[in-house]
Amino acid sequence: MQIPIVMAAFGTTSRAEATYRVIDAQVKENFPGHDVHWAYSSRMIKGLMQNKNGPGIQHPNDVLHHLDAEGHHWAVVQSVHLTCGHEFYRLIEEIKTQKIRSSVGMPLLTTPGDHERAADCLDPLVQDHPGKAVLLMGHGTDHPSWTTYPAFQQVLRQKYGNRIFVGTVEQFPPSHGLVSQIVEAGFNEVLLIPFLLVAGMHYRNDLMGDSPDSWYSRLTDTGITVEAITDGIGCLPCIGRIFCNHIREALDVIPVGG
Repeated sequence: MQIPIVMAAFGTTSRAEATYRVIDAQVKENFPGHDVHWAYSSRMIKGLMQNKNGPGIQHPNDVLHHLDAEGHHWAVVQSVHLTCGHEFYRLIEEIKTQKIRSSVGMPLLTTPGDHERAADCLDPLVQDHPGKAVLLMGHGTDHPSWTTYPAFQQVLRQKYGNRIFVGTVEQFPPSHGLVSQIVEAGFNEVLLIPFLLVAGMHYRNDLMGDSPDSWYSRLTDTGITVEAITDGIGCLPCIGRIFCNHIREALDVIPVGG
């Protein structure tokens, strides 16, 4: 039997679920013969989706339990998270409780090479908007993985120059400081990119919402014109390729015959 692949995403209740289908198609194309299963690590979102659509969305532990019952000894659990934060480490602790052995594929931005490849993925968006500030907005975290955001900004600036800014909805770097930096740098136009795998609730509310605290409001209140990308970065084909690289690495460490 081919090693099954479990795609463990945080989950979403919005139309942004289409982003997962983009990644799913790439995984199935790159790993023919491997069964690909999707699961949501957020129990809250899993519950909301089941209440809305009925059974279908499972937690990674549910999928691993079923795979064990089918006679599999190993599975790849691919984290579909942006960073090695709270959700990733919670996933690791939970799958340890299962009888089936798991080889874990790392989140999108784990190694310096991941950061460089992700920066390359943004090339069409950045190059198509010369002269504009480019602002990437992520979720943010109080986990030590918060350092991913300034690290990625540094990688992006080395590639595209100082018109790149990376901020977050929560924690650091905060919106008010970055808006001031953009104004002080003399930009009057901004390309806003959701630095999120899926452009769901945070995109609608925190980026583009009508609230005075949204990124859109903070920018336009200073006279800046905002153009926003409406999809999460997971829709970019090369983002899916990074996840496929991590799946390949996870498969490579499983013993032959595993």
